[in-house]
Amino acid sequence: MATTVRRDVLTLPAAAVGPENPLPALRPLDEMHVVDDRDRAGLPRDMARQIGHEPLATVLPVAVLDGYGRERTATDLDVIVIENDRLRATVLPGFGGRIHSLFHKPTGRDLVYTNPVLQPADFALNGAWFSGGIEWNIGATGHTTLSCAPVHAARVTAPDGGEMVRLWEWERLRDLPFQVDLWLPDGSDFLHVGVRIRNPHEHPAPVYWWSNIAVPEGERTRVVAPADRAWHFGYERTLNLVPVPESGSVDRTYPLRSDFPADYFYEVPDGARRWIASLDENGHGLVQTSTDLLRGRKLFLWGSGPGGRRWQEWLTEPGTVGYAEIQAGLARTQLEHVPLEPGAEFSWLESYGPLSADPAAVHGDDWPAARAETEQRLAAALPRADVDAAYEAWRRCADTEPGEVLATGSGWGALEVRRAGYKLPGTPFAESTLGEQQAPWLELLEQGTFPEPPGATPPGPSLVSPHWRDMLETAAAEPLTEYHLGIAQWHADDRAQAVRSWERGLALAPSRWPLLRCLAVAAQESRQRERAADHYAEAFDDLCAQRGDDGDTWAAATAALGREAIEALLTAGRPGPARTVWDGLLPAIRSRGRFRLLEARLLIAEGDRAAARALFDEGFEVADLREGAEILDEVWAELTDEPLPDRYNYRMRPRS
Repeated sequence: MATTVRRDVLTLPAAAVGPENPLPALRPLDEMHVVDDRDRAGLPRDMARQIGHEPLATVLPVAVLDGYGRERTATDLDVIVIENDRLRATVLPGFGGRIHSLFHKPTGRDLVYTNPVLQPADFALNGAWFSGGIEWNIGATGHTTLSCAPVHAARVTAPDGGEMVRLWEWERLRDLPFQVDLWLPDGSDFLHVGVRIRNPHEHPAPVYWWSNIAVPEGERTRVVAPADRAWHFGYERTLNLVPVPESGSVDRTYPLRSDFPADYFYEVPDGARRWIASLDENGHGLVQTSTDLLRGRKLFLWGSGPGGRRWQEWLTEPGTVGYAEIQAGLARTQLEHVPLEPGAEFSWLESYGPLSADPAAVHGDDWPAARAETEQRLAAALPRADVDAAYEAWRRCADTEPGEVLATGSGWGALEVRRAGYKLPGTPFAESTLGEQQAPWLELLEQGTFPEPPGATPPGPSLVSPHWRDMLETAAAEPLTEYHLGIAQWHADDRAQAVRSWERGLALAPSRWPLLRCLAVAAQESRQRERAADHYAEAFDDLCAQRGDDGDTWAAATAALGREAIEALLTAGRPGPARTVWDGLLPAIRSRGRFRLLEARLLIAEGDRAAARALFDEGFEVADLREGAEILDEVWAELTDEPLPDRYNYRMRPRS
């Protein structure tokens, strides 16, 4: 059969992502992949420089997604299917353009780990993320904020005259447009993926990219890459160069032989072909290779310890096969950001397909022989020169204008194109995609004023780039304008000016709680616990006086502000006012697992440890437990010296 592209529907048990958190993300990133300055001093100079190159302080202007739960229902998901007589790739355009499955017809095997459920968890930079398939991580260290967001998709003429699928969006953390072209040549066993990131600005931009492939794990599954050293990063937050395959007398290329989750960033020698493969006990599996610009290769493993296994069950389904991740990125490690000059672009081609190698060589004690066998089989299946030729052929099509629209992403790219008149051939951001969230910013752009809302409602999203901040500074100083201006100033690290803007807005604001909450965060960041607690208590009272009794936005605002207020009041040693906020929460909010944990902390502060222990004994699930978080261990330790029950054990590092 010739290559075809079609729309379809995939039905999965899925938990709804939920509404955006309406509180702006003012707090520092809770990102695990951080190396302190002392450790960075001992790293290679280029690596240290790129680790220190413009790391993000917050995820502004992107909203946090933390409104999901654990209740899954059969859900119809729009998918795009790319298929020839050898491969079938199923793509989720509503979830970052992730490849959900990559099925090899001759062998009847799915080459990637295909998650049987769609369960959000707190792994993305902005919260909601799910596991499985092949995801495209752009923006900053961590899983992309587009993990659970729609992207644009359309048909495009492929280099061989057939059809390919183009995915594109405007990445908002760095304000960069990017595209991912999925090309499956007729009769090919390999899916080609052409990626382009463009910098349309007049200043350099820091760029981050890692393609993340979930692969089935097994007792005899081995990850092979062309390296004999790797940078090990564990949840102790240290980066060390270790030998491959054995480190600490354990062969770490077998994901299940480690106890705790860890990253291994392979040192692929200059000039060597870029590839990584995951092969099972019979030597069968998936290989990923690319043109040379995509230099980094990585293995992430969950390990065989109780915390890693618990996370696997949490992200997938108990009783299903686990997974590891093999990845490919622009830098040697995921802690780095690479500068992209004004008007320039990064582009490369990746290829994904099946690989079969001699299992005796792959699983033997001779690591160089395992590497050589895998690389020889890759060379026979897909020569390096063929990948380079496919890249050159794809580059000639990268500017081709899309045809039939298959899916629609956000309107933020259209707003930026409207503002600056960018010319971005191949990735049109149509004005028809401008929507309700962009409307007030479009009025600011064209009229010079930021419109006040028609009634009491949580404020919409903020924009923080310098050009939008300049427009806010020259607009009339209305309360909502001062609110958004303060957020932009906060993002620019002008904290004192941000506080002044919020205080000016507060003087005339009919709705005070959004500004009070911003001032509360500012007080927290300045270690003014009492002042932060005062602002939070007043903010929650004001929200309760204004909120409607229904609607997802008000419920999300109440939950988010209530949680922050209780935590701030407990930090300030005020369990009484914290209980008052608790009583003001809606019953449906109080029943959530995150709030059951918060109630246990409140009960401990009130001196009722028995009631707090009863909550643990009854059982709850914190749907938005953060990757690497140890809050369950910490609260349990306040109650008892007993071991933490397995159901609450998500520990990702050894106990110190």
